[in-house]
Amino acid sequence: MKIKILPVLLGLSLMSVSARAGFLDSLTKVFASTNAASAAIAALPQDQIAGGLKEALGKGVSNAVASLGRDGGFLKNADVKIPLPGAMQKIESGLRLAGQGQMVDEFIASMNHAAEQAVPVAAGVFGDAIKQMSIADARSILSGSPDAATQFFRRTSETNLHAQFLPLVKKATDSVGVTARYKELTGKFAAVSAFGSLFSSKSGGSTSPLDVDNYVASKALDGLFKMVAAEEKNIRANPLARTSEVLKTVFGAAGK
Repeated sequence: MKIKILPVLLGLSLMSVSARAGFLDSLTKVFASTNAASAAIAALPQDQIAGGLKEALGKGVSNAVASLGRDGGFLKNADVKIPLPGAMQKIESGLRLAGQGQMVDEFIASMNHAAEQAVPVAAGVFGDAIKQMSIADARSILSGSPDAATQFFRRTSETNLHAQFLPLVKKATDSVGVTARYKELTGKFAAVSAFGSLFSSKSGGSTSPLDVDNYVASKALDGLFKMVAAEEKNIRANPLARTSEVLKTVFGAAGK
C-alpha cells in the first residue's frame, strides 16, 4: 500500500512545485514589467510628465463636456442619466399607476436638461483645476490606476467645483422649470400622509423640502467625473487615443 501511495504523493509534490514555479515566474514578469515602466517614467523630464497628464485630463474634460453639454447628453445616456431622487423612486410606480406618468417623465427630463445646460460653463472651472496639478502629483498619478488622475482631480477639487457649479445649475433649473415641475408632482400627493414624508428630508428633527438644485448639481458632477474617467482610461489603454506626441511618449513610457 505504501508503494502505491508514494508515487502519488511524489506526483502531487512535483505538481505543487511546478505550480509555485509558474506563479513565481509570472510574479517575476510582473515585477520586471513594473520596474521597466518605473524606470521609463523616471527617465522622462518632469515637465513632460505633468504636461502629458494635464493634456490627457484636459482632453477627457473637453470630450466629456462636448458629450454631456448638448440636448440629450444626460437624458439619453443611461450611464449618467439623472433619475428621480431616491425617496421619490420608492413611489414612482405608484405615481405612474395613478396616471401621473407624463408628469414624472417631464420632471426627470427637466432635471437632465438643466444638467445639460450647466455642463458647458463648467469647462473653465475644470480647466483651472487641472492647472493646479503639481509635478509630484503627476508622477505618482501616471503610474497609478486607470482612473488615478480623475480620482485625484475629484478628491482635490470636487468641493470647490460643486460650489461654483451650483449657481449655474440653479439658473438652468429655473429656465427649464425643474422646481415648478417638482412642486407640481409632489403636490399631487401632498395631502396623503403616507407619501408626504417621502418628499422631505429630515434635519434636526424637522422636515424640509428636497433641495432639487443641489441634487441635480451633485448628479451632474457625478456624470461629468464618470465621463472624464472613461476618457482617461481610454487614453491609457488605447494607443490610438493618444493624439499628440506628448501623450504617446508619456503613456507609452508608463506601459499603458
